[in-house]
Amino acid sequence: MAYLALFIALGIFLAIAGWQLAVWLVETRDKNSKYRAATAYAKESGKQLLIAGGPWGVTKTRRRLNKPAHGSGDVCLDIDRRALGGHPRGVVASVTHIPFSDKCFGAAFASHLLEHLPTVADGKQALDELNRVAEAVLIVSPSRQSFPGWLTPGHHLWVWQKGSLTYFKQRGKARGKDFLAVDSSAKG
Repeated sequence: MAYLALFIALGIFLAIAGWQLAVWLVETRDKNSKYRAATAYAKESGKQLLIAGGPWGVTKTRRRLNKPAHGSGDVCLDIDRRALGGHPRGVVASVTHIPFSDKCFGAAFASHLLEHLPTVADGKQALDELNRVAEAVLIVSPSRQSFPGWLTPGHHLWVWQKGSLTYFKQRGKARGKDFLAVDSSAKG
């Protein structure tokens, strides 16, 4: 009987691990696809690519493994200098107040950034800023199927794109408006 319980527990563990591996692979494919699309759009427009959210993050693990989360684009913006990783055109600034002129970038790519903002209103302000400075905006955030997406303490929003809409959903105890859909293709 004990072996059966152990076998069932192992089976459940392996099923969950397989599920999370599949979620991670889909998220990685989506991130890489959106990064390539942002790069191509910026190149076709003849303008630079803005990366919002540094490719190194703020943990030392990516640095030690020499594995950035994505490319660094032409200009990289993050609120924490450590995430910029010595980028030659790294800018320390908030995504809610981007210090560049209107439509100066061909595309903006925001990876695993907007979910860290405290409120839906902050998410909308960041999206408005990204749309203000770039002709195209591509966003990557953790899936609601991802255990790390649920377990990371700094994640305050669920963010996803579907068609031309970007959705923001407040996590945990709502402060004010807790859900919003914004037209991502809005031209500034």
